[in-house]
Amino acid sequence: MKKTYEEKLKELSELDQRIVVMTSENRAAIRSLPGVLGNRFIDVGIAEQTMIGAAAGLALRGKTPVVHSLATFLTLRAFEFIRTDIGIANLPVKLVGGVPGFLSEANGPTHQALEDVSLMRGIPNMNVFCPADQDELVAGLPHIIRDRSPWYIRFTAMEPVVNHFDQFTIGKAEMLVEGMDVALLTYGFMNRESWYAKEILESRGFSVRFVNFRTLKPIDEMAILSAAKECSLVVTIEDHFLTGGLYSIISEVLLKHERTAKVIPLALDGRWFKPALLNDVLSYEGFTGGQIASRVISAFEERKDSNSPEELEVLVEGHG
Repeated sequence: MKKTYEEKLKELSELDQRIVVMTSENRAAIRSLPGVLGNRFIDVGIAEQTMIGAAAGLALRGKTPVVHSLATFLTLRAFEFIRTDIGIANLPVKLVGGVPGFLSEANGPTHQALEDVSLMRGIPNMNVFCPADQDELVAGLPHIIRDRSPWYIRFTAMEPVVNHFDQFTIGKAEMLVEGMDVALLTYGFMNRESWYAKEILESRGFSVRFVNFRTLKPIDEMAILSAAKECSLVVTIEDHFLTGGLYSIISEVLLKHERTAKVIPLALDGRWFKPALLNDVLSYEGFTGGQIASRVISAFEERKDSNSPEELEVLVEGHG
């Protein structure tokens, strides 16, 4: 049977006595662990900065702290402590951010972590893991904990909508489909809606490439460059601000390698989302699979309208 995050963390903690599980009064994903780990489970209360300082001290003494908090408070309230105590010292602290992005649902802007990837990847030595679902989280967790660098994890317990065939490798994206017309590049929870968009686009005759960026730092540069070179259109899809997330990463990689591409970013451009139940949030903000597919189809139609007859013939034959 497939393990949950809590079960996998318990298993790893039993095998490695260096692991210390910490939380700032956020026990939803780790409720059974206090009774199992004893003094290796620490709840500091609503004190994220204290938790990070304590985690750094434990790491300096050979421990591997795995800390839990709501993503927005972890990455914002404790940012300086993460940067200074963990990043500069390059300590093996694992930061688990709960309800990131759209997963905060009905919570307002104060609880919406939409800049967390930008903040964390900007810290030298810090790495970023954004699992698509609980299966991928569980598969990647042993690698992340084993690595002696600091990591930020965008937590999700969502059930998978795709089968992950590739073995998890830090820094390697998962190409689930190799299409040539449009490349859908995404990470984390948005894999779900992006996958639905892929199915709609394929039903309309498009050849779709689907790339799941499991780690945003380190990033799989070759996956980006291949999509830019081989696909007519690249679409980035993320529940994050436009600035600093996957769209920014792809822009940086293309500029670094002196490449260009037609890229359409689907992200929150300088605004927070309207609080509601998850499916209502997606619909209101335009991030359902159907809405994503419609944006892609419209982009292809606009390209056809703007091209010469000779170019149009080529576009129609290749769907893009």
